[in-house]
Amino acid sequence: MTAIISPAAILGSQTLQLKSLPPLSLYIHIPWCMKKCPYCDFNSYEVRDRSGGMPEAEYVAALIRDLEASLPQIWGRKVISIFFGGGTPSLFSPHSIDGILAAVRALLPLEHLAEITLEANPGTFEAQRFADFQAAGINRLSIGIQSFNARHLASLGRIHDGKDARRAIEIAQKNFDNINLDLMYGLPNQTLEEAREDIETAIAHGVQHISAYHLALEPNTLFHRYPPSLPDDELTADMQAMIEQTLAREGYANYETSAFARPGRESRHNMNYWLFGDYLGIGAGAHSKISFRDRIVRQMRYRQPKEYLIKSVPEMASEPPVMEQHEVGRNDRAFEFVMNALRLTDGFAPQMFIERTGLALTHIQRQLDEAERRQLITRDFQRIAPTFAGRRFLNDLLQIFLPGQSRV
Repeated sequence: MTAIISPAAILGSQTLQLKSLPPLSLYIHIPWCMKKCPYCDFNSYEVRDRSGGMPEAEYVAALIRDLEASLPQIWGRKVISIFFGGGTPSLFSPHSIDGILAAVRALLPLEHLAEITLEANPGTFEAQRFADFQAAGINRLSIGIQSFNARHLASLGRIHDGKDARRAIEIAQKNFDNINLDLMYGLPNQTLEEAREDIETAIAHGVQHISAYHLALEPNTLFHRYPPSLPDDELTADMQAMIEQTLAREGYANYETSAFARPGRESRHNMNYWLFGDYLGIGAGAHSKISFRDRIVRQMRYRQPKEYLIKSVPEMASEPPVMEQHEVGRNDRAFEFVMNALRLTDGFAPQMFIERTGLALTHIQRQLDEAERRQLITRDFQRIAPTFAGRRFLNDLLQIFLPGQSRV
């Protein structure tokens, strides 16, 4: 008699079986901004008139229908964080933000004291408006400062100046005790001293979290088509070192490549992303990563707001407005985990790789050996983490783990 061999037996370790599902976050994308910046490659769209340039009420209704249609994918799972990103989510009224959060609370279980972040730009700050955002449930604010220098803000196409930036922080601090400032360095014609002034000004405000990003010329941006004069690699490396040293002296831990936090004030939402946690993304162009016991799925919503709204009308809202969806293969799972987790200064526990990918650590054994041989990581039974060299040459480190170089 011929034995019947099951597909699972044939596939062996290729079959994903997660023992437990990772933490779940919710990302809500609001795609409009007052002005499209020349360096920005996010899915955002310029509006000149805050009152008439966005279909706010219609979009809020679409977000809620999107969430309702997505519930079967995440049924019964608790949400640890919510992040309103954009665009400029603070263009929406506190009433709209309150309505979205009320729907979320009605549809999903939230972890006690869940982190709820709203992105905001200094050009949209009004004192009462931000008091109302806090009353709606926002408990963390992320402010897109980028620079306090008027010349650099103009070169970046920002709608605020340094005075607006300082005033925005002061307004925020009257209502929030968990604030992030986004800053950029390596700006057009920026000097080391100008970068130092920006970081010292941010520190002087006593905020809990600072994100310092190296300006990159991303495809499909105005800066990519018409590149400005940027500092050379040596100067930007000096800027990065100065930022890290200055923030360390002031008690900010550099817990991720571009993220610095007071003790206990790390971004929970971003930490979940970097450690291959799950996130449901709703809104135009939002991305999702959802784990099931036997597979991991990535999705992207329709990008154009008009198309997203059409796909979210009640007659079509029985299914989420997903434009693209694919399962994450075993080699891609390994690379995607490592690509994010090795951005963290403390790296990751080996057991977490196993739990989040459904793969044995031996799947990346050869790559780990190579990274250690090149002194780009340190590892033991408890932790795999980038060395100082690994953090400085992160792209070289990640190159080792590219799927094309992984075992099949």
